[in-house]
Amino acid sequence: MKPRLLVVCVENAGRSQIAKAIAKSLGYEAKSAGTIPAQKVHKTVVEVMKEIGIDISKSRPKLLTNEMINWADLTVTMGCSVEDVCPAPLLAKMHRKLIEWNIEDPAGKPIEGR
Repeated sequence: MKPRLLVVCVENAGRSQIAKAIAKSLGYEAKSAGTIPAQKVHKTVVEVMKEIGIDISKSRPKLLTNEMINWADLTVTMGCSVEDVCPAPLLAKMHRKLIEWNIEDPAGKPIEGR
């Protein structure tokens, strides 16, 4: 059985949406969430994912919940640099498996630099 993956970032509008979609395309059960979710997935993220054949146009940012944390076998946080909203310390207390992928926030950068 493949692990259930939860990917978390602040807005759940970019990095975590990409990671979730790729994990799902590989056959994993995956969810993503944010501590302060945006209103929608970044348009550029949707465009970039279409370029690799994955449609996430119907994906919506979600608020991180305890139910999601309990569901997951593995939680990955994505470049939490804002300490007030980074869930890593809380997740470490609640969760048996936590990995931090320190991925720079691509917001505002051209597609080529993302």
